[in-house]
Amino acid sequence: MVSVVLLFTQLAVKMKNMKIGLFDSGIGGLTVLRAIREKFPNVDLVYLGDTARVPYGNKSPQTVVRYSFECADFLLFQDINLLVVACNTASSYALEELKKALSIPVVGVIEPGVKSALRTTSRGRVGVIGTMATIKSGSHKKLLEEYGVIVFQKACPLFVPLVEEGIIEGEIAKKVVEYYLQELKEVDIDTLILGCTHYPLLKPLIEDFIGEKVKVVDSAESTAREIEPLVSDQGSSELELYFTDHSQNMNFLIEFILGKPTEHKLVAPICNLR
Repeated sequence: MVSVVLLFTQLAVKMKNMKIGLFDSGIGGLTVLRAIREKFPNVDLVYLGDTARVPYGNKSPQTVVRYSFECADFLLFQDINLLVVACNTASSYALEELKKALSIPVVGVIEPGVKSALRTTSRGRVGVIGTMATIKSGSHKKLLEEYGVIVFQKACPLFVPLVEEGIIEGEIAKKVVEYYLQELKEVDIDTLILGCTHYPLLKPLIEDFIGEKVKVVDSAESTAREIEPLVSDQGSSELELYFTDHSQNMNFLIEFILGKPTEHKLVAPICNLR
């Protein structure tokens, strides 16, 4: 019965023009949006970055769940028919509750990244980096260990503020990357999961430090592949970006991630998004 219901849900989504909603605690989820746009260029996309309350990674699970439902509520009001939780912390704590509560399909970014890591690892030694909340949840670790993978985790709480401040290259960013990843480099991993959508913006520095023998996996492309059964590439290619606060580096980061300047709107306060 469950499989039949899922099939009808997939068919119902595919029969209409697609409008996919995504939310993250800040700018980083735009890496997921970019991957979805590249794979499905005709779908309509609406993105909410909760930049007024970034990062989610140092918040309690209860607070993350509440923030996630508020973000989802705003996106539902935009008449979306698929929700992507483009935030590892929110995927860790709120995904299952969102799935139960909402009438549309909901997809997170953790399981797609784990699937990619399982395909990539050659020796079953996988590192995971993320926010404090994501690492504490053990979401990646639990899934990987089901397949006999040895998992090494490391919280990197300064990575998100670095990205949000636009410090994605140079000596400061390099030193922070080295500080967090030195111990992972010493345990001989062969695959590293970037367990936060902000982290791909530091990927060149991470790859340079961790070494070419370690394959670095981010969840953006994996998530775009994961939603394929639910998506028909139909729509008008509209893109709407919303943020709950504006920083001086926002325009730079949006252009850096999406490849061109993109208009965006400010919505605040979060509790009155409707």
